[in-house]
Amino acid sequence: MEAYRQLATAALGRRIAETRVTDPRFVRGGADAAEVEDVLTGRRLARTRRIGKLLVFDLDRGTRRLGVRFGMTGRLVVDGAPGVDRLIYSSDRGLAAWDRFLVRFADGGSMVVSDPRLLGGVVLDPDEAALGPDALSVTPAQLWTALQGSAAPLKARLMDQARLAGVGYLLADEILWRASLSPWRPAGSLSPAERRRLHRHLRDTLDDLIERGGSHTGDLSPARQPGGRCPRDGAELRRDTVGGRTSWWCPRHQR
Repeated sequence: MEAYRQLATAALGRRIAETRVTDPRFVRGGADAAEVEDVLTGRRLARTRRIGKLLVFDLDRGTRRLGVRFGMTGRLVVDGAPGVDRLIYSSDRGLAAWDRFLVRFADGGSMVVSDPRLLGGVVLDPDEAALGPDALSVTPAQLWTALQGSAAPLKARLMDQARLAGVGYLLADEILWRASLSPWRPAGSLSPAERRRLHRHLRDTLDDLIERGGSHTGDLSPARQPGGRCPRDGAELRRDTVGGRTSWWCPRHQR
């Protein structure tokens, strides 16, 4: 998502000559394809920002905003350049039939959202208040607010976008593995020292994997398979379902 935000800056300030939603199911939040096309065409994308997994464009002339979610299979392409090289749960083929949302600029360039499985979507005027603080800039106090008093598994709480925006299941596993914390720990049970350790590894892991190219590049990722061994201590990894998502973790050092 951070790579997409950086790429999206290339679309700013350019007049939109045409907007096209090729599949009405790709529009979320109560609007329809015709409304999205009408609101954007003739205007410019003035600013862009990211809140967790939501990419937001502020439009010029007023307060209207466009939100874009990519799910696990969506890809942003601006002027033919993709924001990421590959997604582990998507195809690299780049078929035109998967282009769900297209913006053509008056200067001849374009911005496209391609999504083979329709897991993402666009929304007009997204409810940003429904999201917690962004994981890349969350403070220790904000992180503790997201966790305290909760008996929910730690991994599930980290992935709750209303509490903390931007952590998916691969990132959560990598963060908890590096922080030596079990995904099953009740979120509110962490000691002050454990909270500080979690916050440090949260920020460091995000910075590290953004630089590497995505959440699939973590140190734990190659071992996420039956019989996989912990890269730190060699123990066999355990596979569980935590918070409704597959989780791989080391029962030896994650407590």
